[in-house]
Amino acid sequence: MTTADTTPPLRIGLLGTGPWARNTQAPALAAHPGVELNGVWGRRAEAADALATAHGTRAYTGEEGIDALLEASDAVAFALPPDVQAPLAVRAAEAGCHLLMDKPVATTVAGARAVAEAAEKASVASVVFCTLRFAPETSAWIAEQAAVDGWFTARAQWLGSLYAAGSDSEYADSPWRRDKGGLWDVGPHALSVLIPVLGDVEHLTAAAGPADTTHLILRHTSGASSTVTLGLSAPPGAAGVEIEVRGERGTASIPGWAGAETAFRGAVDALAEAVRTGVPHACDARFGLHLTELLAAAEQQAQAAG
Repeated sequence: MTTADTTPPLRIGLLGTGPWARNTQAPALAAHPGVELNGVWGRRAEAADALATAHGTRAYTGEEGIDALLEASDAVAFALPPDVQAPLAVRAAEAGCHLLMDKPVATTVAGARAVAEAAEKASVASVVFCTLRFAPETSAWIAEQAAVDGWFTARAQWLGSLYAAGSDSEYADSPWRRDKGGLWDVGPHALSVLIPVLGDVEHLTAAAGPADTTHLILRHTSGASSTVTLGLSAPPGAAGVEIEVRGERGTASIPGWAGAETAFRGAVDALAEAVRTGVPHACDARFGLHLTELLAAAEQQAQAAG
């Protein structure tokens, strides 16, 4: 005879009502068996009402709405621009809420450091949603390659066509993406794969390419090197994601994955596990700070060289 699991669901409030919240986070949270989506906050009341109604929960808006949602929640998920996310994450941690953040945590080192320090001071769990670390297919591949020694080099390309001529993606309306480009938007994804496999980055060189493209050359603590190309303005025929490692055992390429909603459910599971055990996840606010440090250094180099 088995004993029924009486663990109460993790009450997670969602901050943000844009395309990412509508397409990925709200559906994943509402469908998760171990979670209660207990509210949606938005800067626009009509958007918060629409998203909350679609998923059978309560809408919040205004400054008082943030405080009310934090008080009612065990954790909060963020679907906001990074430099709006960061101070609200500090506020949430100080209110005792665990943090499920989008990448990048912030676009300044100071902003990301404030989040990491607030989470540590409040002893709340945190997870930064770098998609490939949580999609089942890619997370298994990363763990498999990280267990292998002898990698010599790696190549990562993450090219989107968000800003290519004729693009009609709703994500192209995001001001922060247009301002910061592929380095900040998709750079965290690539780095979150390369670092656990090849070791931390001990030296970085960056140069600007066409449009918003950035090229990186990285030397890792394992002795391996990697090259990374990031951008959101590639022609549609040139867009795609490739990550390949080469070493003593040959070549390994990252597999495809089912999609962002499935990966986000994995991130929810990771946060719940960190809450339950008290063991920090490898992709937590401190790791998010480190990614921000690397991206800021790369941006500075690319701008100086350009």
